[in-house]
Amino acid sequence: MKNNIGKYTFRIEWSEEDNSHIARCLEFPSLATHGNTLADALREIELVVGETIAWLKEEGEPIPTPFGLKKFRGHLTLRVPAEKHRELVIRSAEEGVSVNQFILSRL
Repeated sequence: MKNNIGKYTFRIEWSEEDNSHIARCLEFPSLATHGNTLADALREIELVVGETIAWLKEEGEPIPTPFGLKKFRGHLTLRVPAEKHRELVIRSAEEGVSVNQFILSRL
């Protein structure tokens, strides 16, 4: 899996509170690292992800698949309160489109 580390989804943002860059791997939401530069933060999170993957393998635990390698069906199940569902049906009818098309246009 070491070769796949670059296939994970990383985000880096500046933290004024920490006075440093914070890096996260979206497939491992509990992990975060700090760095003085973007490159430092990315290097650190890649290291932590690699160590985490090694530990998960050692423990026989599942390793998250990188989002970029996952196959998505394009189906999304969403639960909303009954009143919101009614509102969506009415608004989509007013626009002459299906509820699915109405919601998709809002996304």
